[in-house]
Amino acid sequence: MDDIHASDLKTILHSKRANLYYLEHCRVLVNGGRVEYVTDEGKRSLYWNIPIANTTCVLLGTGTSVTQAAMRELAKAGVLVGFCGGGGTPLFSGTERDTDIVWFSPQSEYRPTEYLQAWVRFWFDEDLRLEAAKRFQQQRLQHIQAHWSAARHLKSTGFEPDVTALSALLSRSGSNIQVASDHTALLMEEARLTKELYKLAARATQYGDFVRGKRGQGTDAANQFLDHGNYLAYGLAATATWVLGLPHGLAVLHGKTRRGGLVFDVADLVKDALILPQAFLSAVRGDTEQEFRQACIEALTRSEALDAMIDTLKDIAQQMGAMVQQATP
Repeated sequence: MDDIHASDLKTILHSKRANLYYLEHCRVLVNGGRVEYVTDEGKRSLYWNIPIANTTCVLLGTGTSVTQAAMRELAKAGVLVGFCGGGGTPLFSGTERDTDIVWFSPQSEYRPTEYLQAWVRFWFDEDLRLEAAKRFQQQRLQHIQAHWSAARHLKSTGFEPDVTALSALLSRSGSNIQVASDHTALLMEEARLTKELYKLAARATQYGDFVRGKRGQGTDAANQFLDHGNYLAYGLAATATWVLGLPHGLAVLHGKTRRGGLVFDVADLVKDALILPQAFLSAVRGDTEQEFRQACIEALTRSEALDAMIDTLKDIAQQMGAMVQQATP
């Protein structure tokens, strides 16, 4: 059989790609022109294909290695790769000194520049940066409302939060976001809302008392699943910013407290809407990490989360860039 090269594959838009991988205890290599991961079962080696043309990003966990040839093919296909600890957290690899959540990004010179140019037009103005952050947070509220109130797959699993309390909470948060005077006030509102959402989710699933631990320090199942699932959202967010050519350091909200904050800004669009309820559901059901991860990936794919991230970034870049142009004499 002739070898298959990444350049020969039919291009699938990143926003339409279906696969997000977390791998552990395996080797990633090129075999017969295909990128595969190899696991050992006794004296046998089992080879599993990675459909790189339909993959957004790959997280490599405990006991993994990747060959130079595999990285070359992954880069050609535009797949982001990150090394992380067991269960998907924390992320270890770093290739940009201004980032915390970082990835081995494909080095393409042919990504669009229009969004970066629009982004930097407003980014150096603190008031406009605050306005952009508010727009991200308003989009976050819309996603929470849509997925918590109407998602059939959540209702089918028994996740039915108090809709009246949820609507009141989101309405109040929307008003607080609108009048926030600075980034600190906006971050405080973000934290307040998330804390209230934890309470609603715990009640909806009858989880019991819940306290969010610091990253990697929570010992109960819900905390561990939240840490794990959030990194899947970070993977999609990193992909979205790479596709549009936006550096992770040009954050609008999290930049002063976390390096690489733009990834956090974008991941916020879907973390509370999709990952948070699934973390509590899986914790109550006693799911394994693999079952939880698969449920999250299915939710992210079903809701077209990457599409939403890319569209939001494009809209904000264009809208805020246009505001600067209009204000310029």
